[in-house]
Amino acid sequence: MPVTSADDPRLRDYRDLNHSDNRPDLPGGKGLVIAEGPLVVGRLLASRFPVRSIVGFGNRLDEFLADPEMTRMVAAADIPVYEVERRTLAETVGFDMHRGLLAAADRVPGMSVGAAIEGARTIAVLEGVGDHENIGSLFRNAAGLGVDAVLFGAGCADPLYRRVVRVSMGHVLRTPFAHLPGTPTTWQRGLADLRADGFTLLSLTPDPRAVHLADAVTRPDGAPVDRLALLVGAEGPGLSEHAMRATDVRARIPMAPGTDSLNLATAAAVAFYERQRSLR
Repeated sequence: MPVTSADDPRLRDYRDLNHSDNRPDLPGGKGLVIAEGPLVVGRLLASRFPVRSIVGFGNRLDEFLADPEMTRMVAAADIPVYEVERRTLAETVGFDMHRGLLAAADRVPGMSVGAAIEGARTIAVLEGVGDHENIGSLFRNAAGLGVDAVLFGAGCADPLYRRVVRVSMGHVLRTPFAHLPGTPTTWQRGLADLRADGFTLLSLTPDPRAVHLADAVTRPDGAPVDRLALLVGAEGPGLSEHAMRATDVRARIPMAPGTDSLNLATAAAVAFYERQRSLR
């Protein structure tokens, strides 16, 4: 149905998207889950998050709903679809939304750690990662390189923030994730529970004294580690010493002379690839 004014209450979920993570009227003060573009909107529809509405330019909606599966999911959940002009959408969201297709969904209670890692063989654990684009890139890399779940330690940004969803190409909506309980000085206790579940804990560090990554993901006989948790720290400071002391092995990615580290998401991708290579 057409909506012609940015003041229309039906567009409230999309208002001022640059501050969409600050909604005191919603539980926890967090925003809704916002998906941008046909691929991500489709993944939102197929996710565990209940979609509230879809909004877009007429041609974008026509293209999106030309897919019978998208039409089926929209109809099955009775999701309202609003058609808007480009100027109306720009006035609503606060900038020119050239993708021309958006969807908003409610958040749902977070998964427990046990549910997130059930049946998992490879997981990533993050500490202090506050950059939304790094988190989004890490989820995209995790999905492409066989990581089964992502766990968040203390100090990490919201994995459902709009930019994370966009950069991850919607994979944050599909990959199980959970938060380890605790403060910056206590969350590491949850690592002992992972070890009790059979995970070998590997922390990534540029320390030249650390074990070569390829050796760290295998046992002495060359067989792959059965269950592996890869710990990644924030850009710059990396993992805290407290966290690394709680792991079984510290591993490094060999670097060319004159360089000491990679971007967080890139380093994680290298580790994810090395893990998958060891399983073949």
